[in-house]
Amino acid sequence: MGLDMSTGVKLFLAQVVNTKSIPFPVMSADFWPEEKKRALVREAEKTLKDYKSGKIKGYDDVDEMFRDILGK
Repeated sequence: MGLDMSTGVKLFLAQVVNTKSIPFPVMSADFWPEEKKRALVREAEKTLKDYKSGKIKGYDDVDEMFRDILGK
């Protein structure tokens, strides 16, 4: 939007006054449904297993990773 910090804060506070609430949904860090969390854990476990077995490559060098991704 191209706002400076002062203008952004003023707009935020004006919305708080106008709506008598915070102008965005507030969620806890634990907002994922249980099935989604289980699926993410399964995916992470599979990725770790694949990495340990050499099926997928890990990187210590970001430049090397990008060269592989970009095919350069």
